[in-house]
Amino acid sequence: MKKILITGFSGFVSHYFLEHLSSSKESVSILGLDLFHPQFPIDHYKDIECRFEAINLLHKEKVDNLIFQFQPQYILHLASYSSVAFSWRNPIESFRNNTNIFLNLVDTVRELGIECRLLSIGSSEEYGNVSEKSIPITEELETRPVSPYAVARVSQEMLSRVYVDGYGMDIVMTRSFNHIGPQQKELFVVPSFVKQMVEMKKRGLTRGVLHTGDVSIVRDFLDVRDVVSAYSALLLHGKRGEIYNVCSGIGRSLRQVVDLIADKLSLEIEIREDPKMIRPNDNNIVVGSNEKIKKETGWMNDIPFEKSIDDIIAHWDTIE
Repeated sequence: MKKILITGFSGFVSHYFLEHLSSSKESVSILGLDLFHPQFPIDHYKDIECRFEAINLLHKEKVDNLIFQFQPQYILHLASYSSVAFSWRNPIESFRNNTNIFLNLVDTVRELGIECRLLSIGSSEEYGNVSEKSIPITEELETRPVSPYAVARVSQEMLSRVYVDGYGMDIVMTRSFNHIGPQQKELFVVPSFVKQMVEMKKRGLTRGVLHTGDVSIVRDFLDVRDVVSAYSALLLHGKRGEIYNVCSGIGRSLRQVVDLIADKLSLEIEIREDPKMIRPNDNNIVVGSNEKIKKETGWMNDIPFEKSIDDIIAHWDTIE
């Protein structure tokens, strides 16, 4: 039976990763670690034996004990403060947490001598402000982080390289672009837009005002169900010490996203940009190349952006 440890278990991505594993019809044993208990049932996934432990990953001794007992073959490291906006408000906490929990995890694996593959999840934010001539972004582009969150992600990647080169550990790294999908929290931009507009529709409105940050910025959005299939492919077929973009390869401005949601809900939307919602030194355009992951693992992204939006709308439509 394959044994997988998942950090950040109670978050948005983990739930979909479990669904993906369940669809593969392979027997899997899962140990999920998180500060908070999951809001989804963990005992209904077919062919998955799942156990959860509430833990602060900064407590290394507890991490050591759990990993020693479980002896994972694979580790999916999802745990982090994943909001860029949060990192601007809380730079010290964001950096310390995101860097030190990874360091605790990887050094525990080294100390215990456990032979396992670790997938270190990074971010497209590592690239920073990119000129249009560098689009689509490949993994060879130099990282130029412009937020505390992005600096922590680059640090995590550099630590991964240290442990690969210095200790021969089996670590694969991602630079994951913007995820979207049903059940994503509204603090992220797309579900925030959808929630606000669905609420307008429920109130019987045909037009409304949407307060936003800079809607001219361009992002590469990938459905979470494609994200988890990419992570599965990398755990199985990624090359040790390599970095992979996880992205759709298609860029859309936030203005285009708003227009699509409004069209689907038959709403006329007036956009009012709020200077308080604009991040310092935000990246203007972030669109990735997914050629490397496709070539080296056989992964393909399957879910159209329009279906992602339909499913997010359906999710918020069911919430009172």
